Amino acid sequence: MALFDLFGKRDSSKDLTKRVPYVVSTEFMPYRLYTGKKSTTTMSIRLKNATNDVLLTSLVVELPNKIGFEEIGLAKEREIRLGELAPSEEKELSFSLRNSIDADKGEYTLSVTAIAHYRDYGHVMNAVKKHVVLKVG
Repeated sequence: MALFDLFGKRDSSKDLTKRVPYVVSTEFMPYRLYTGKKSTTTMSIRLKNATNDVLLTSLVVELPNKIGFEEIGLAKEREIRLGELAPSEEKELSFSLRNSIDADKGEYTLSVTAIAHYRDYGHVMNAVKKHVVLKVG
């Protein structure tokens, strides 16, 4: 676009909306939580910019009921603003997850969303959502 050429920026939004902008991988250590007692696991998230452009990035982690970020378990969602990620740059984040005592045995689905923003964190260009299963038993 001529407007972007005027300000020295090129319009790469069409390229970013056609392909996946991030590679998201997750890992739990230990790989499960235990029923009948309070237990803790660490969730590691590795986020990689898979484009050739610098991306303004944020990450949102959503938890199901009976699993929380703190001992009380009230917070079910956390958003982290990572700033700009250079092409092929990786960031690794860790979260401590806890279950409530009355958590039933089974599998719980967590949601991890990596978001590419335009100009500021209020404008979304593209996002990658990954569902992760955490075992409680």
